[in-house]
Amino acid sequence: MTDTAGYTRYMEAVPEIVEKYGGRYLVRGGEAHPLEGDWKLNRIFVLEFPDEPSLMRFYEAHDFAVLKAQRQAVSHSRMIAVEGIDEALPIP
Repeated sequence: MTDTAGYTRYMEAVPEIVEKYGGRYLVRGGEAHPLEGDWKLNRIFVLEFPDEPSLMRFYEAHDFAVLKAQRQAVSHSRMIAVEGIDEALPIP
């Protein structure tokens, strides 16, 4: 974070938009400790969306774009999308 106040404003506004597009937080900040490797962890967020189209509607939405630009202006981040598992399928 390069601007704590700006990042705080982002964090206060984004949960409503996540929920609007069907997402929910599974992990939001909190302590993170690497168990293997040399990760340098600061904050980790894990969001769940019902499917990839829902995720992309959120990520590409105008109302999130405004907040995304705000976040990018006050912090450095990495973001990935990971496909979940189909609970109906047995795990081999």
